[in-house]
Amino acid sequence: MPASKPVKTDSPSTTDTTLPASKPADTTAKTNRGRDTDMQALTLPVLDALFYEAGFAKELKAKLGLPDKKIAELRTAAHTSLKELSEDGSPDTASARDADNRYQQRIRAIIGARKAQQLIKLVNLRYSQDVEGLAPTGPNFVPRDTRIVVNAPAFRMDVFEKGQLIKTYKVGIGYPEFPLPVGMRRADTVIFNPGWTPPDEPWVRGKFAPGRRVSAANKLNPLGVVKIPIGMPSLIHGGKPPEKIGKLASHGCVGLTNAQVLDFVPIILRLGQSDLSAQSVQSLEKHKRQTKRVKLPSPVPVDLRYETIVAEDGGLHIYRDVYERGTNTPENAKAVLAAYGIKYEQLSTQEQSDLETALGEMNRDAHGREIAAADSLAPSKGGVPASKLARAKKGKVTSKVKGRSDVLVTLAALQGKGYPAPVALNDGRAKQSIHHKHRAKHHSRRKHRR
Repeated sequence: MPASKPVKTDSPSTTDTTLPASKPADTTAKTNRGRDTDMQALTLPVLDALFYEAGFAKELKAKLGLPDKKIAELRTAAHTSLKELSEDGSPDTASARDADNRYQQRIRAIIGARKAQQLIKLVNLRYSQDVEGLAPTGPNFVPRDTRIVVNAPAFRMDVFEKGQLIKTYKVGIGYPEFPLPVGMRRADTVIFNPGWTPPDEPWVRGKFAPGRRVSAANKLNPLGVVKIPIGMPSLIHGGKPPEKIGKLASHGCVGLTNAQVLDFVPIILRLGQSDLSAQSVQSLEKHKRQTKRVKLPSPVPVDLRYETIVAEDGGLHIYRDVYERGTNTPENAKAVLAAYGIKYEQLSTQEQSDLETALGEMNRDAHGREIAAADSLAPSKGGVPASKLARAKKGKVTSKVKGRSDVLVTLAALQGKGYPAPVALNDGRAKQSIHHKHRAKHHSRRKHRR
């Protein structure tokens, strides 16, 4: 990235992006395939982040055959999309689908539908280097290798080592305007104490001076103490407050608290076969003005998923369709059950009723209105989806979703089957110190004596 251009929040440093000759693997499981979920990941704000990467514009010209004029139009439209987006602290519950449709219409209007599809394929290919053939082969695919799995609707990041789940983190994910991508990526660098140069955008103004670098020593640095690039525009990074974990909270990244990311660092260093000692890590933690890039000798695959229906021992977890992709459908639920040798007809009448209710509850937009699912659920009124009947709010990122985030439907046939339950869960909550616990206990006893 040119030094004259500011680095966007949640955006990684420039990485080697030479494209392999092979085709990208299909990284989206057959379940939750109601819409082209890969295409949904390319919003105009995300495209703006991609233009900050060196060589991206040249690649559009060389590989897609786009003329300079069209590339300039795309760049302008992408940057203009950020002009009114802010993070002023007040919750916004705009329709993700409405916003997404606006972005897709703009892209297609500029370069046409065929080139728009080619564009997302190019982006996927650009970041799937050395991970071809590792994509999930079915719903709720359980890895048999070493990799990081992030399922956005579950706000969950799992670490697998040689097919065993060894650690689970609760995370923050990208706003619908900056959705976490879907597909295979890789982590090959851990950056300690990253600096950040704020872009000149509405959500920055009043908090930072655009263009003036913020060091890692500054507690307001949104990247926190560690960032791990996984391909533009995404990172795994710290800096999130505990209250943002388990919520829409970033610009296309996997967000952790500083305590979480420091807990994760020794794990990824070991999986990546780094010889950086624990003492060296501790030294870097202390010297916050010293930025250090640690290259992993063995890159770790990162499996980014969007699965809203997940089988787990004894039931189906139905997660909120936070990006409004129409995934919580009976068809997708049946596909997940079929992956475990279970037919929908085998469920009891009560189980079928509970499943139908859960799918309906989780098939809601940020306002709590029904999401029109592709070819599955009936339109709400006069053939017009509910999300289209609402006036789309503009000017803020969508940061809050009305209602519960997930529902567990107990199914007898799933006992002992499914994706593994969380292991050694780190949910980002601040742990009380022994001294604090002692004071709380002492205070409780005093109140009881009164």
